[in-house]
Amino acid sequence: MNTAIIIAGGSGHRMGQDIPKQFINVYDKPILLYTLEGFQKHPQIDAIEVVCIDGWHDVLWAYAKQFNITKLKWVVSGGETGQESIRNGVYHLEGKCADDDIIIIHDGIRPLVDETVLTDVILKAQQYGAAVTSLPYNEQIFVIDDEISTVKYIPRETIRRVSTPQAYRFGKLLWAYRKAFREEIGIYGSSYTNTMMVELGERLYFAAGSDKNIKLTTKDDLEMFKAYLKSDKDNWLK
Repeated sequence: MNTAIIIAGGSGHRMGQDIPKQFINVYDKPILLYTLEGFQKHPQIDAIEVVCIDGWHDVLWAYAKQFNITKLKWVVSGGETGQESIRNGVYHLEGKCADDDIIIIHDGIRPLVDETVLTDVILKAQQYGAAVTSLPYNEQIFVIDDEISTVKYIPRETIRRVSTPQAYRFGKLLWAYRKAFREEIGIYGSSYTNTMMVELGERLYFAAGSDKNIKLTTKDDLEMFKAYLKSDKDNWLK
């Protein structure tokens, strides 16, 4: 079984709106529902769990009914941090998923996940046990020396941009979060499942990515999302 954990536990202060950004309406549909539709339509996704900000659970269930998200099985509360939210989602699946099941973790505010990206990350996780969506980095990266200058760069051929979706076998994912929170490894700051796994000594395998898979953090990101929808309505809108 392949189960998606969609992370929608944040408040989204940087968007500067009165409601959580994942529930902002774009062309009469909340951002989060665009994300859920991508997973609903994918034939290899069997079930969806959403880690949702408190106070919005009933709203989410109502939207899921309205937009026919029949694969939504569970809604759980987020934590104080992103890692706590993911942990809550992983722990809630104990007893519901087998060790070899594939768990796909995805940001609720990445609404343009492509079917081919989802397919590849699932395939790589089935092959290797841990897969991360990735793309080459096309800009030059320099290392800060004294805050105003640099004398060192990182060859861009040696780095990759990694985002969600990410996919892991459930048994290893559950083990990792238990160990990480017990020993306080890879759970603070901007840590995510992928960085935590590396800090725990695990190897990650690259899956295909897409430049369309943007994360909606600011108003400019929102305008870019709208532009994508307008330019490709047949693919993205019902």
